[in-house]
Amino acid sequence: MNAEAQIKKGRKFDQVVEGARSVFLREGYEGASVDEIARDAGVSKATLYSYFPDKQHLFLAVLEIECAQQAEVDFLMDSGELSVEETLHGICTALITFILSRFGQDMFRVCVAEAQRFPDLGRTFYDSGPKKWGRKIAQYLDSPKARAMLDIEDTALAADQLAQLCRADLMLKVLFGIEKDPQGAEIDRVAAEAVKTFLARYRRA
Repeated sequence: MNAEAQIKKGRKFDQVVEGARSVFLREGYEGASVDEIARDAGVSKATLYSYFPDKQHLFLAVLEIECAQQAEVDFLMDSGELSVEETLHGICTALITFILSRFGQDMFRVCVAEAQRFPDLGRTFYDSGPKKWGRKIAQYLDSPKARAMLDIEDTALAADQLAQLCRADLMLKVLFGIEKDPQGAEIDRVAAEAVKTFLARYRRA
């Protein structure tokens, strides 16, 4: 479901979404109330309902808008000047940065916590984030430029493997609070190793 396609934007749309974002991350989906969201957003409930028919649509909109970081990946894949290895490194860096971001971590926790009671939320997070990333990476792996260098039969599986390599142990350290703010050098190191491992498996002889 595309939440944005079902709502009308206005001058306070961003204000409502930002208020909802802060409440959902603080209280979780079930704990968040429309009254609290309206208060945090600095709008009336009538204004909130003029944009969103219910709390679920508001949550889905927050997810889809925040996951718009896919645009960075689109830019990398559209750049014909980069080599395949450079493009893969850029993809991995963007993916790791998103995974380790405050939003990525907090929304992951919210969706995991609410997935049993509200399975649609987990599905939306998966569709807006991991699934979309995987589809875009697979499309790049299917491109003539990538095909000339890589020997891949199942690009969807290969895309998922690349994404899993990006998560490594750093994701768990951040998720469990062991490491608070990974530096760019550490992210670059994980991205570089992910690309090396991926190329060792799929580079044409």
